[in-house]
Amino acid sequence: MKLRPLADRVIVKRIESETKTASGIVIPDNAAEKPDQGEVLAVGPGKRNDKGDLTALTVKVGDRVLFGKYSGQTVKVDGDELLVMKEDDLFAVVEAK
Repeated sequence: MKLRPLADRVIVKRIESETKTASGIVIPDNAAEKPDQGEVLAVGPGKRNDKGDLTALTVKVGDRVLFGKYSGQTVKVDGDELLVMKEDDLFAVVEAK
């Protein structure tokens, strides 16, 4: 199934975080926090401003983004857990060095 977000919404797949600390201690699944990074899988066309002009989104498919732990709405698609959120819910784009 393919999702096409509407307006200023984006589809994000969480990037799983490490399950081991720097000292080698393994963190069990029930104690681990949800990751707050993800990859943008799809973006909507944008949002209309007061004049009716379409304002394109600044993120694009493939961007790695940061977001709040409780941001977005979780949906399951083909067994994958995805997040649907507004672009305003994103904090930053992680850029390669």
